[in-house]
Amino acid sequence: MATSENSRHSLMPYFLYSSSSKKSLILEKMAASPSPANGGVPKSFFVPAPSEPGKIEMYSPAFYAACTAGGILSCGLTHMAVTPLDLVKCNMQIDPAKYKSISSGFGVLLKEQGVRGFFRGWVPTLLGYSAQGACKFGFYEFFKKYYSDIAGPEYAAKYKTLIYLAGSASAEVIADVALCPMEAVKVRVQTQPGFARGLSDGFPKFVKSEGALGLYKGLVPLWGRQIPYTMMKFASFETIVEMLYKYAIPTPKDQCSKTLQLGVSFAGGYVAGVFCAIVSHPADNLVSFLNNAKGATVGDAVKNLGVWGLFTRGLPLRIVMIGTLTGAQWGLYDAFKVFVGLPTTGGIAPAAPAPTTSELAKA
Repeated sequence: MATSENSRHSLMPYFLYSSSSKKSLILEKMAASPSPANGGVPKSFFVPAPSEPGKIEMYSPAFYAACTAGGILSCGLTHMAVTPLDLVKCNMQIDPAKYKSISSGFGVLLKEQGVRGFFRGWVPTLLGYSAQGACKFGFYEFFKKYYSDIAGPEYAAKYKTLIYLAGSASAEVIADVALCPMEAVKVRVQTQPGFARGLSDGFPKFVKSEGALGLYKGLVPLWGRQIPYTMMKFASFETIVEMLYKYAIPTPKDQCSKTLQLGVSFAGGYVAGVFCAIVSHPADNLVSFLNNAKGATVGDAVKNLGVWGLFTRGLPLRIVMIGTLTGAQWGLYDAFKVFVGLPTTGGIAPAAPAPTTSELAKA
């Protein structure tokens, strides 16, 4: 009976090992299993949660709090760091006649606004994407576990990519509600130089001009941009990292150094970011257009930019920006998890042991 229970337990993907929610089940198994003194199976027969002793317990409130904090650092700091790229990208989308290319775009900004102009809008960027990162990563870990528990061990392992997609989409719906007001102000400040100096005067000016609901005018296009982006970001990252450990790195993940594991996280994140940029770019153009022009509609954006323009305008710069951004985000996020004693994200689930003769006979 103990062997059968172990087989079912080992079918669980790596993100569903024993946790505080399974303490009662583990205790029952330990009580039922024979002790080493009696020639039975030792307690190490049970697979422990992949966290270091004395550190944060997997799937506990402290675990989700740590993931939330890691999300704040990874998204807030990285988006703020690439503010110059984001500023040029937004202006290329809004005014392509003036901002013809990446190099000329930086030249125009430097000539008209000086070096300080490169970081215009950094405060709403930092605050908005910190809030988004908190919800994105924290709720992703929550929904990934929640949907896996609903599916059950066998189906969670079999359809893990669907778990990643559903968990990331659910998290991003919440994250964009937190991001949207700051995104609206950021775009207005960055694309209309005379509008405001930053968040302190830009926010009340925006509300006075557009109304409080105007802060959420771009929410649906933001969902259209961010939900596919985040689904691709998390599902492709998890898949790429698993493939790297399976095919490119001869050493099992748990035997790799933390430095190597963080390198894998960055590499997987960068490749995932390239896919993200391509998938979400049309909606990104829409968000920039709608937040820049008062009373603008999606139809106006399509008419002004054209269908081809929606998919291509500013895309090369966004691929560079999002690839670097996503790689850095996963690197920072996993670095924070390592710092607090948690395992890095992704890897290969332990393989289920071969069924015993008695189990085959029962089948």
